[in-house]
Amino acid sequence: MTQIITNLSEISDRYDALFVDLWGCIHNGLEPFADAVTAMQEYRGKGGKVVFVTNAPRHRGSVAKQLDKIGVADDSWDVIATSGDSARFAMFNGAVGSKVYFIGQPHDQTFFDPLEIVEDPVAIEQVPLEEAEGIVCCGPFDPQADPAVMRPEFLYAKQKGLKLLCANPDIVVDRGDTREWCAGALAALYTEMGGQSLYFGKPHPPIYDLARRRLAALGKSVPDDRILCIGDGVLTDIRGAMGEDIDSLFISGGLAAAETKTSQQPDADALEAYLAKEMVSPTYTIGFLR
Repeated sequence: MTQIITNLSEISDRYDALFVDLWGCIHNGLEPFADAVTAMQEYRGKGGKVVFVTNAPRHRGSVAKQLDKIGVADDSWDVIATSGDSARFAMFNGAVGSKVYFIGQPHDQTFFDPLEIVEDPVAIEQVPLEEAEGIVCCGPFDPQADPAVMRPEFLYAKQKGLKLLCANPDIVVDRGDTREWCAGALAALYTEMGGQSLYFGKPHPPIYDLARRRLAALGKSVPDDRILCIGDGVLTDIRGAMGEDIDSLFISGGLAAAETKTSQQPDADALEAYLAKEMVSPTYTIGFLR
């Protein structure tokens, strides 16, 4: 059974590094959560390392700019690992061919920025679906629209045998008080229809390998039993941590606030029922990161 805590400081001295989700934990897409930012600053002040591990379908430079824009203090983190970084590496190594059909919004075009660490990268060309060798999905064209609107295109793509590279495995995210669909919803639909989806963010291994490499590059070797994963997504953050055999802290006041009856802290019975239903076992739970 998960242990409910009231503050990160109750357990933080057990860990040398944190793998922290962004959306729903550090910010809501519009503004930062002040208590969460303070908790990260205090943790770093005691010598801990903070790696923001996010399913953002963009490279880390783009995410850093977004954090600065919405006011997340730059002394609250050390380094960023994104699903976009992992997926971009795969794309430029030819995972979905050179001619790709792109699904996403204009601001996601940074996904195609050059990636210098790949030797002899594939020259990527964005083309209509009829000419594509594969699909790159950073998110829906319209995050408010039912993913099912893509069924005709996906049926055609499946018949052609196209692989779909999913740059963000999240199903939904809350932007302020508005829930939006993410790339993971489209990838799940494509898989359900018989297509092949390739995943690189949480809960899948590539992003954790990247996070460990980024942590090691800080000059600090940290074993897995001294790392704590923090997030509000049981299907991504918590299931991913369990798959990597890393301890986790579930933020119940994020995506599952209603199911866990979280105001400031979760209702213990509602939390237990929710975790049992989702078949996950976070090491700890807290209402909000603080």
